[in-house]
Formats: sequence, C-alpha cells, structure tokens
Amino acid sequence: MTSDSTTRSIPSIDGHPQLRLRLKPPGPVTGFVDGGWWPRSRDLPAELPALLAVLAVRMGPVESVSYNLDAWGPTPRRITIDGRLVRLAGYRSQNPATVDVLSAAHLVTLLVVAPDAAPASAHGALMAAGHRGNTDRVDALLLAEPVSA
Repeated sequence: MTSDSTTRSIPSIDGHPQLRLRLKPPGPVTGFVDGGWWPRSRDLPAELPALLAVLAVRMGPVESVSYNLDAWGPTPRRITIDGRLVRLAGYRSQNPATVDVLSAAHLVTLLVVAPDAAPASAHGALMAAGHRGNTDRVDALLLAEPVSA
C-alpha cells in the first residue's frame, strides 16, 4: 500500500509486482471514477471476492455491484462472499469499462482495464484513475501513458 491511496499487487512472471487495484485517496469526490481495477479475466463472480475484500476495508460490507452486461461473461444475479449476499446487476447502459460497487454508506465507481491489456498500459491507466484530483473521462483514462518504474 502507498501512503495516499489503496493499492494491491500480485507477483508477475518476471518477479516484478503488477498493480491490480488503485483507489483515489480518501477525500472530496472528483471526476468520473474513484480508482481503477485490472481483473485477470471476464469472469465477474470469480474476480469479485478479492476485489470486494479490499474495498470492504474502506467501504464496509459491499451490498451490490453493477456492471455492463456485454463486458462480462455469464453472471448470476447474486453471489455469496464471506457469508454475505451481494447483488449483481447488469445493465447495457453502463459504461463497459466501469463497475459500480455499493455499500450502505458508499458508492465507488472503478475504471475496469481489460484483462488482456499490456501490463505497462494497464499500470498507466490504474495510476491515472487513482490519482488524487483526477477528472479524466473513462475513455481518456484507458489511453493513459504507461508510467515508468
């Protein structure tokens, strides 16, 4: 984790961590997204447990997730994570590159980077989406320049 935002990494094949989640630091809400997420697949029920475990630290227990129906594989209407029921709501009107995560007190909109994105491009998009004060639109965030190490 960094001092000003929430990040999660996994080791890559070459031993360098690959960032998978970056949230804006707590503070005033700005822009179109609250951070970025780079899932490993388009299987939303398989990807959500790890994501929601991290988000629950900031948001409290997650109640529902909305997503674009065409951006993910087959998804049930509900899943149980850590003994809690989480509603999953798919909409064709939602931006395909976002998911909305709702708890009792918070709503977080995450930029979703395609699972097959090149690591440097994904890292650039996540860093931009999680930058304090970022107000870029979703399509601009996906075009963010890779950040050098």
